[in-house]
Amino acid sequence: MASLSDKLKSLGVKVGTTDLPAPKTDEHHEIGTVVTGDVIATTAGETFIHEERFASDYHHGHAPIKLTASMDILSSWAVDSRLKELPVESFAFIDTETSGLAGGTGTYAFLIGAGRFVNGEFLLQQFFMRDPSEEPALLEGLAAFLAPAQALVTFNGKAFDAPLLVTRYTLHNIPVPFKDYAHLDLLPLARRLWRDRLESRALKFLEENILQAPRTIEEVPGYEIPYIYFDYLRTGDARPLKGVFYHNAMDVVAMAALLNHTATMLSDPFHEAIDHGLDVIALAKLYEDLGQWDLAARLFERGLEMNLSEEDFWKAVSRLSVLQKRRGDFDEAVKLWEKAASEGHIYAFVELAKYYEHKQRDVKSALKWTKSALKQVKHADLPVYIRRHWEDELSHRLERLEAKSKKFAV
Repeated sequence: MASLSDKLKSLGVKVGTTDLPAPKTDEHHEIGTVVTGDVIATTAGETFIHEERFASDYHHGHAPIKLTASMDILSSWAVDSRLKELPVESFAFIDTETSGLAGGTGTYAFLIGAGRFVNGEFLLQQFFMRDPSEEPALLEGLAAFLAPAQALVTFNGKAFDAPLLVTRYTLHNIPVPFKDYAHLDLLPLARRLWRDRLESRALKFLEENILQAPRTIEEVPGYEIPYIYFDYLRTGDARPLKGVFYHNAMDVVAMAALLNHTATMLSDPFHEAIDHGLDVIALAKLYEDLGQWDLAARLFERGLEMNLSEEDFWKAVSRLSVLQKRRGDFDEAVKLWEKAASEGHIYAFVELAKYYEHKQRDVKSALKWTKSALKQVKHADLPVYIRRHWEDELSHRLERLEAKSKKFAV
């Protein structure tokens, strides 16, 4: 009996890939015809580089690209004193476009954008792998570009870009060029500053909502990029890669602008341009964590005077009251607790009970606030586990205070 393959052949249907023509590559659609660039020679072969320059007065949205603000506070936040000591020319901004997001030895960076300030301009170079065999040359080209730098600036680079590149350099037995560099990852900072205000802290979202720099129609979604590259390897048609180069370039430029913007915020947190209450509150929290409590208290107070939702307002009141307590300013703390208690916030009743018991040695007032707190818990609409927590804590407190009261009455 004839096989299915034989039957198909008898009908003129070709089976397998032997007789299929190889994909055609239109020479007019090679990468050099899509984006301008040069093929440079390295010790490991040739790699393609696209270059752009941005003038020193270039603004990305409303933010200047050049770092002009002090890096002192950012350096303290990052716990790396080198960041405040290095000149702006020592910073290198890096972003990678990769064959996937899984990481590991099977993932490689086929396009790496890197920027530095050179002679007053921001020099952006994008290293492109026309074929996977060019990876060592791409890595050598990037190493040469990074050689004058002493610090990396990335966005999620500590978790992704840097480890990925370390893996690729190691696999090819090439020294890692940024091994001893300072490294500032802007993503954790963005989360600190805008976690409560923005629905996303993705770099593109920050560009649009913080820097006011929306991207053009050339932009391609990040999740499509690996597929675009694989299609290029299969067909040789580089035209869809133009959007990938644009995406990568804007990521690098946005990082430079975002660094200057955040450094400016941190170095001058009372500037009138910081006009959103949640931004001021976020700065207050950051300064509090850095141990600059007096400045943090002033920022909390400023934020409370701005337009906040009711929920955010009372969260900030709670945080400030705890800070004032830590600072030893109980007069201000008590005012805040009394204000919060008047709105039914249970923690404020408890704090007032603690204050009168331990600071004022006023058992009668402590009893009053404890009983008021229990009454508030009874009538509040609370989840069962929270209600039980407060009832247990307050019942123990009430029992202790009543015992004290009887003791003093004797």
